[in-house]
Amino acid sequence: MNLGVDLGTTRTIVATADRGNYPVVTFYDDDGDASDHVPSLVARDGDRLRHGFDALRAAADGAELTRSFKRVLSDPLVTAQTPVVVGGRPVPVLQLLTTYLLALRTQLVERSSLSPHLTHDSELRAAIGVPAHAHGAQRFLTLEAFRRAGFTVVAMLNEPSAAGFEFTHRQARALSRTRTKVVVYDLGGGTFDASVVDVAGTHHEVLGSAGLNRLGGDDVDEVIATLAAERASTSLAVLPRAARAAVLDQTRDAKERLSPQTRRMLLDVAGRDVTIDVAEAYERVAPLVQRSVDCMAPLVDGIDDGGLAGIYLVGGGSGLPLVPRLLRERFGRRVHRSPMPAASTAVGLAIAADGTEGYSLRDRLARGFGVFRELRDGEAFSFDPIYGREDVLDPSAARVVTRRYRAAHNLGCYRYVEHSGLTPSGDPSGDLMPFAEVVFPFDPTLRDGRGLGGATVERRPGGPLVEERYVLDEHGIVQVSLTDLETGYAQTHALRVGF
Repeated sequence: MNLGVDLGTTRTIVATADRGNYPVVTFYDDDGDASDHVPSLVARDGDRLRHGFDALRAAADGAELTRSFKRVLSDPLVTAQTPVVVGGRPVPVLQLLTTYLLALRTQLVERSSLSPHLTHDSELRAAIGVPAHAHGAQRFLTLEAFRRAGFTVVAMLNEPSAAGFEFTHRQARALSRTRTKVVVYDLGGGTFDASVVDVAGTHHEVLGSAGLNRLGGDDVDEVIATLAAERASTSLAVLPRAARAAVLDQTRDAKERLSPQTRRMLLDVAGRDVTIDVAEAYERVAPLVQRSVDCMAPLVDGIDDGGLAGIYLVGGGSGLPLVPRLLRERFGRRVHRSPMPAASTAVGLAIAADGTEGYSLRDRLARGFGVFRELRDGEAFSFDPIYGREDVLDPSAARVVTRRYRAAHNLGCYRYVEHSGLTPSGDPSGDLMPFAEVVFPFDPTLRDGRGLGGATVERRPGGPLVEERYVLDEHGIVQVSLTDLETGYAQTHALRVGF
């Protein structure tokens, strides 16, 4: 069965491909109540982790919920072993993601609208999404968790790119021969992304992307809940954990019910009724929304007026009426809101997994990738940009880059980073994220299995001829092979941070 799975910070939504239609899967909790999503929650029940609706049931019995655990992935230093505290005990993030997705798979088979068509042995072919601004470790850990949970991953798309498929499927009439470009504005629970997508029939090409890894609906909820606590003459920070979570839940629900006509929000803060003026709430959260507008401004400003079909709002956070208002004020362009903003990415992913409708995507890296190498006995470094933001993620052919040179030191210390831009001189600029460090012994006497952590980098002229070979796959994951071409000694690294 072909699925699109949007693993979200606050909720996970699944769509399926059904003869040219892409319905959102319905899930059922223990009481038989229907929902269009599985909550992205985990709780500890003794030594057992419980997820989704089961986590909510455990919380009703006194267990402590852990919310928004996916936000850990946005940390540039995240590894497979990065801990997430659940019920007072740490769980490695890859293990947590895998057990959550195993629970999602069981939910699909046993308690969903797809259950009559599935068994535990059914192959679930899934297109999965990641934020457009996701770094390499985030992409790898997401992909690995789905694979370990038994999903057959047929594609991994940037989330706004997937939403571009949904736009074309639903609103093809907004496009014309001259108006071919769509800017997807995707404000989810934990991240913000924007992409410019150029559409020609069913072919989509991403021309540029931008994003913020720590901006989403969770942050909006926090600001409004803080305002509510002030009205109750208390502080969100001093409330007991359960009371704080209850305020945030109410805030999320009230926010999602807002319409342009809503004037007040009623919340309960630790047993005290509080009324929030919507205009004041908008004033508080406007700086957050403005950050997203500023982030996407270079994408929109670079498009001629006649070439833009519109700005397309997706993601649960985009439902805030303040969002389209600020976008219209800043850009004066058409703003379309997906009829199912929270499910737009999942539907687009299902279209990608389907493959029968002729949709195709030419996506690009959202970040550059390069390496610092040692100079002058390790006293200085030079930077080599290996892949740039113009490099295409091609499902049909990996992009290979090679470097060959005569080694001038006894050790090669390669420090890999991702970056958001380059200076005119070719040095990385903007966000700089350490990705991995690899040490390769050029001196054969250092290849005896000893640890190289204490070895000193020394200049050694006349070293071996060395080749670096980089392979960029369709998921945006880089593999590097380092080879001494004279002896054949080689190392290969998938740059799997934490492995």
